[in-house]
Amino acid sequence: MKMRQFLVFPYPDEAGPTPWWAAGATRDGKDEKTVPTEAVGCILAGDREVKMEILAYTAFSIQGPRIALALSEDLFHWQRLGLATYGVYHGIQIDDVDDKDASLFPVAIPNPSGHPELGMLHRPLFPGTRPEETACHPSSRDVDLDRESIWISYCPIVVKGNEPNHLGRFACHHRLATPVSPWERLKIGGGTPPILTKYGWLIVYHGVHEIVDPSQIGHPLYYSAGVMVLSQEHPRIIRYRSPEPVLTPLLPQERQGTIANVVFPTGIDRRDDLGLPDRFDIYYGMADNRIGVARLDVPECLPPGAVAHAPEAKV
Repeated sequence: MKMRQFLVFPYPDEAGPTPWWAAGATRDGKDEKTVPTEAVGCILAGDREVKMEILAYTAFSIQGPRIALALSEDLFHWQRLGLATYGVYHGIQIDDVDDKDASLFPVAIPNPSGHPELGMLHRPLFPGTRPEETACHPSSRDVDLDRESIWISYCPIVVKGNEPNHLGRFACHHRLATPVSPWERLKIGGGTPPILTKYGWLIVYHGVHEIVDPSQIGHPLYYSAGVMVLSQEHPRIIRYRSPEPVLTPLLPQERQGTIANVVFPTGIDRRDDLGLPDRFDIYYGMADNRIGVARLDVPECLPPGAVAHAPEAKV
């Protein structure tokens, strides 16, 4: 199955960013009221064989944020599939947990059993794992490996005839990574969709730590961005992970805004049009108020270092 990716942005006006889609989601036949959500960084993966696009987006309801899915033939008209549903992982139920930061792999990837399926990165927000909650811990804290991870979840794609019938349940899962470095000690989560490079699948993810300088005014949390490279053949294996952030809030537009001290990576564009396949433009949120662009160049040699979890699960 061959797929492709797209970037989707809202159209801003004088009243501020315009919601691209007031998303509706259902589960078990029950409608969930939702509020509009912008599509900055929403990930679309299109199956060329059936000429359909798959959209993963964050839907908000009175129950909280959840991952929802939709299908389209032309990127303008969408058929909602409802909320993503999940199988149980070692007794952990994900369906009723807040969930955000989803992105789809643009090709089928092997699940833990080796069968090719649709892969999705996401970060379930289990109770007690939000950065406002983990900030209450001392400088060194224990990390709950199951409940503080970016996960890869796998879903078989059900096709009936020449038209997609529905997406099944994300039945199996792999715990990809938890906080490791000081700059991400409170929380990590997804960012840009996986894109294939000469070293493997590149993702730019976000990490959160607490500002310790009492003279700092405003938002006490600090959102930065780091890089992971996942194995092309087995994306659950991390080949490289940046020990330090590659992007931090430094500009005035990143330090002051709707939520201060935030850079949040969401979109990625390979610059093949310039003849530079190792150059990527990274689109990111600036203090939840503007969209910025940063340049990332893949190095000639991949630096060593690939840690999935902190030693002894402490950070």
